[in-house]
Amino acid sequence: MNWINRPLRIIAIAFFSSLLLFVYGCQQANNVTEEPVTEPQEEVTEQQASTATAVINSTTDPSEVLGEAEFTTTADAMLIEVTMTNAPSGERAFHIHETGNCADQGNAAGGHFNPDDVKHGLITEDGFENAHAGDLGNITIAEDGTGTKSLTVEKLMFTEGNYAIGNRSVILHEKPDDFGQPTGNAGGRVGCGIIQVTDS
Repeated sequence: MNWINRPLRIIAIAFFSSLLLFVYGCQQANNVTEEPVTEPQEEVTEQQASTATAVINSTTDPSEVLGEAEFTTTADAMLIEVTMTNAPSGERAFHIHETGNCADQGNAAGGHFNPDDVKHGLITEDGFENAHAGDLGNITIAEDGTGTKSLTVEKLMFTEGNYAIGNRSVILHEKPDDFGQPTGNAGGRVGCGIIQVTDS
């Protein structure tokens, strides 16, 4: 009977050997970890662009719109574009003031926005060391009441830091800014608008 048992033993050994190889292969497969697939990410800037608008109304008749100022900021600078459509003609000072309040013919807006407590000047030429952060200079308005002004100011932001201008006011003055001290001798306030952030 040994000649019968011997083939059976060979078959059994081959079967168990195959079984062991199969189990070992499964264990190796389970030890393999797949790297997660990640979608490419869009580059994110330090601060996404934001915009704000100030509708400038007459200080004597708040229902009368004189024009508007648009503000667009990125991570390092702010573009300010002023468009007057129905303002008194002449060269007139245009400043950012410290408080977002146009009551009392614009006087509730307070003084020039001056977070560094420095002397008056022109921010685009004199910088933050020698001008108020709100010293934007003059705008020339034609006989038909129209006029434009565009300038870029570094450091200004909407809601963060010392140079945040969101919810402050812009003032159109009755006279030009002569850059004298302490505030440019620009006279009274003929127009006022509150800087309202509209997108962020």
